[in-house]
Amino acid sequence: MATTETTPETPSADGRAALEVRDLRVGYGKAVALNLAGRALTVPAGGVTLLLGANGAGKSSLVNAAYGAVRGTGTVLLDGADVSAASAVERARRGMALVPQGRQLFPRMTVRENLQVMAELLGLPDEAVDRGVERFEPLRRGVRKSAGVLSGGEQQMLAISRALLGEPRVLLLDELSTGLAPVIVGELLDLLTGLAEDGVAALLTSPTSTRLLRHVDRGYVLVRGGVHAGPLAPDDLDAAYAEALGSVRRDVRDGSAAGHRA
Repeated sequence: MATTETTPETPSADGRAALEVRDLRVGYGKAVALNLAGRALTVPAGGVTLLLGANGAGKSSLVNAAYGAVRGTGTVLLDGADVSAASAVERARRGMALVPQGRQLFPRMTVRENLQVMAELLGLPDEAVDRGVERFEPLRRGVRKSAGVLSGGEQQMLAISRALLGEPRVLLLDELSTGLAPVIVGELLDLLTGLAEDGVAALLTSPTSTRLLRHVDRGYVLVRGGVHAGPLAPDDLDAAYAEALGSVRRDVRDGSAAGHRA
């Protein structure tokens, strides 16, 4: 599939990305979920990069492999340092954080206990947990509630607060807005914009650009486990995404027609 690249790959003011992945490949058994052979994807500091792709395009595989939560081959650079061999905990201690799809909380633990687990992994004091509880008003009010009884928006707030405990320089957010009310999505995106203004490098994945484009600085389109286009300016993402999906539909139609002729 042809790729489109319209923005020069200049990741930050000093020419270095806060996060860069090169030649990243992830497979599950014999199935290849992500193959960035010959490609690099960069996330500059002080901005939000959108990774746009349909379900199954490889978005979760990319962010999980970048964080070290799943095994992959290739190179992962954090502030220019190669962390490819580092564990997820080591990457977190060095300044990377992940808000995973599905939140992955401990449902029977309280809000505070969920935060304490991460704080202990990172070697953070109790004061960090206190700040995490105070970050969102619903968490402060429900600090003794089990995570499993929180609303979807409150669970996402908890997942974000957990990720921010260590004051990361790189923040990966996998489908932040899925299943949430628009007002909650708006609040979380405003928070993300503020973090970027403070210098955080954010990578946000989504199957749709709805409500996102005014909050992002650049983006990539991912199709069938590969980069179809990028880095692109926000105004160019929807057209590139439509082109990518159209190409997939044509491939499916042509393959189906060939099967009928055989």
